[in-house]
Amino acid sequence: MCILLLVIPLALSCYGFSNNHKNSDVLYQTSTINTLLEGIYDGDITFRELKEHGDFGLGTVNHLDGEMLALDGIFYQIKSDGIAYQVDASSKTPFAVVTFFEPDQTFSIDTPLAFKELYSYLDSLLPTENIFYAIKLEGTFSYIKARSVPMQKKPYPPLIEAVKEQKIFEFHNAKGFIVGFRLPEYMKGINVPGYHLHFITEDRKAGGHLIECNIEYVHVEIDYTNNFFMVLPEEEAFYNLNLTKDKQKQLDKIEK
Repeated sequence: MCILLLVIPLALSCYGFSNNHKNSDVLYQTSTINTLLEGIYDGDITFRELKEHGDFGLGTVNHLDGEMLALDGIFYQIKSDGIAYQVDASSKTPFAVVTFFEPDQTFSIDTPLAFKELYSYLDSLLPTENIFYAIKLEGTFSYIKARSVPMQKKPYPPLIEAVKEQKIFEFHNAKGFIVGFRLPEYMKGINVPGYHLHFITEDRKAGGHLIECNIEYVHVEIDYTNNFFMVLPEEEAFYNLNLTKDKQKQLDKIEK
């Protein structure tokens, strides 16, 4: 079971949360990033349910078992062996962000760019920093550095401890997809401010949470999203958390 935290706008029936139709311009999120940082790795929502709210996105799987990536309606779990497996619909997620991907802006980049250069270039093309963006890059990458975290056992450690066990994967001259989001700074504590991206190879057999990349040639698609819908865990462990602490420095360390 989950409870509704926030809907922007508030009129559900007008924005796709009726039984009759879906609204593609909604970012749908389960739990919060600070909850994950605290070590709450068991979720309430199955991937079968999650798929009703989006065909594109990222997150993780129960017990923090790898990195999750959704592309073209298929959900992949990239485990600590670096291999991408299709997620069983009955599996659950403690944290995920999805949307129905419909690009509003498309362009190509045919000049090699490093990680920070790519972010700066993308930022220069966005109309505002105050809305949500779903981003897909498809093409050739001279270098990719990615990671995944192994499944955790109870009692769960905080995320800052769990990522010490992360496995690093490197790809050279790889073709594939980078999938994820750029979110505003005011999302601190709720999600990852700025860019949060995952990678999967063209054959969709390997990937991970993106740490570094150098692009050669990519086709970029960006979906502008103004609506946000979030559900929170309905369990005692979540109710007892102290979520008032600023954990942004800890999150920055984990993301890098």
